[in-house]
Amino acid sequence: MNRYFSLLLIFLISYSAKAQDLNIDPEMYNIIEAVSADRIESDIRTLAGFGTRHTMSDTVSNTRGIGAARRWIKSEFEKISQACGGCLEVREQRTLVEGDPDSRIYEDTWVVNVYAVLKGKTNPNHYIIMSGDIDSRASDVRNNTIDAPGANDNASGMAGTIEAARVLSNYEFENSIIFAGLSGEEQGLYGGRFMAEKATEEGWNIIGVLNNDMIGNIEGVDGVIDNREFRIFSEPYSAQASQRRLQMKRFYGGENDGISRQLARYVYETTRTYLPEMDPMLIYRLDRFGRGGHHRPFNEAGFAGIRIMEAHENYTRQHQDIRVENGIEYGDVIEGVDFDYARKMTAVNAVALASIAKAPPKPGNVEIGGAVQPSTTLRWDKPEDNSIKGYKVYWRPTSAALWENAKFVGDVSEFTLEGIVIDNYLFGVSSVGENGHESVIAYPRGLIRD
Repeated sequence: MNRYFSLLLIFLISYSAKAQDLNIDPEMYNIIEAVSADRIESDIRTLAGFGTRHTMSDTVSNTRGIGAARRWIKSEFEKISQACGGCLEVREQRTLVEGDPDSRIYEDTWVVNVYAVLKGKTNPNHYIIMSGDIDSRASDVRNNTIDAPGANDNASGMAGTIEAARVLSNYEFENSIIFAGLSGEEQGLYGGRFMAEKATEEGWNIIGVLNNDMIGNIEGVDGVIDNREFRIFSEPYSAQASQRRLQMKRFYGGENDGISRQLARYVYETTRTYLPEMDPMLIYRLDRFGRGGHHRPFNEAGFAGIRIMEAHENYTRQHQDIRVENGIEYGDVIEGVDFDYARKMTAVNAVALASIAKAPPKPGNVEIGGAVQPSTTLRWDKPEDNSIKGYKVYWRPTSAALWENAKFVGDVSEFTLEGIVIDNYLFGVSSVGENGHESVIAYPRGLIRD
């Protein structure tokens, strides 16, 4: 009997320590519960019901074409803002693209992004962005009149973004959240590029971009049916990395630790913590092989950005004219969308957005030292934020994909891990708020010289 109670006590202590380490926020479960499959289904049906949302399709009709679609998206954001007492700033970004007869945009076309900003109360110029694409296409990317309902690609991602806005507009956050509908994706990632340019020009501090592109399909062309698995794509390091920075990675490591990859790990961990029924896959690649998405322009501008999407694609439902050929049904129609899966994928985004929006800024200018020593020292700049409780130091074997070890070190700007040899591990530091939420982990960018 004594042995039984001893084992039970050990279990409870271990469980308590683990729960404390995870910094569980009960509010996250309320957010998950509030995400509605019925509302997502209604929104996907509405978007698919515009017939086509081709970037160069009708902009005058109220029932067909991209003009009707983006006006409806704007009206939904405005309804959400009205319901929360004006908490959202609903905006449009209009950019004229000059036509080129040899390109996918062959005549002058307005590319219009529609987005809503939920301003943070402490760091309003710090933004975490969730995006979906407004536009759709059929087999011929230049055909702007044929039906292209784009139910999964990408009404699912756009509907998820609108639903996340509905749910998160009921809360206040430290950082700002942008819910973005981006246009011109199929014509060359125009909408993402224009927003990234705007962010650069206006000095937005973008924490990260969660690009949702196809989050509704569970039946893969590979024959797999899976309503739990999904992929998180991320580039290894910034496309803006200088030759000197790349040289440092060769000697000191960090090939797998760019800002986008840290963001991907963050989404992975929040999913594991709050939605354990979901099975995230970290895909260490910018995007699918030879393909692209709207996070890429943000990456190219130097911002963290990832692609979140289903694990098993069905190519007969992507970029296809609606038809039956050799007994195979082609076309991105509503029957190919699993609305409960889209709900779970939206919840994945919502808890990641909320956690990041509640967290303090990450440490700045992290430096590391410890060559030919039996210990490793990390030093960093403290952000100017009164909500920071302290900092957490992370380390993992160089072959590990995820952070395996962590230590809360208090409100300090330098810490030495005794007995941890720098040669054998990779390291990072996060800020921890008084509310328990952590920033994205910052990887060392320099060496301690003194």
